[in-house]
Amino acid sequence: MATEEKMDVKRGTREGYVVTFQGKEQKIPTGWELLRPGDAGLTRRVKKDGAHWVVKDFYKKRWISLGVLAPADRISFFREELDSEREDPAYAKKLEAGRKRRVKQEEAYVEDFSGAVRDFLAFAPMYSELATKLADRIAKHATPVGSGTVARTKLIPIERRAEAATIAWLRHQTTSYDHMDIGRVKGERREVRRMLAEESRRRLAGYRKGVTMGAGCPVWRAVYHGGTP
Repeated sequence: MATEEKMDVKRGTREGYVVTFQGKEQKIPTGWELLRPGDAGLTRRVKKDGAHWVVKDFYKKRWISLGVLAPADRISFFREELDSEREDPAYAKKLEAGRKRRVKQEEAYVEDFSGAVRDFLAFAPMYSELATKLADRIAKHATPVGSGTVARTKLIPIERRAEAATIAWLRHQTTSYDHMDIGRVKGERREVRRMLAEESRRRLAGYRKGVTMGAGCPVWRAVYHGGTP
């Protein structure tokens, strides 16, 4: 296999070898070494420059990167280049400017997501305060970078993200889901989630119609007695 290729591989069982996702054992090219995770800037430059293999492993139900295999001299070159750049005061200013820009972008997204949740809730005017507090709680929980929640995906419209995040939050905060003893029968957990989602939707429908729900409602208790709004 030509070393010009860029591909994902799995950790091999023999020293000096990896395994392709097609199951073929592949010898690591001479002069290559593993750049372990930890320096995103260095990893980006190495991957962008040319041939490399991303080594992956299955851990806790998902694939994670163990690092990037690439020519050792190229890794060394970019490491020295980055070290030199990072000693320049202008680099620190650039990093700080980027950090502030990302913070603003995240603040804007949280606000947009909270608005999308409020639109999905569509509570009657008498429950406008509850809707605002509930939307803010859901957005705060669902939007942190790296949270892995549906709010972070860009594969579906924000309206669907908001709906899914709301139903998920209600499942954990207003039902006994987290304490249920659910069997390992295929499809059982999905069915439990479906039933709880229907229960949550019925409660939301009451708030949309302006029905008097009362302080005993799990949604009300979760918002006003589940922590600081």
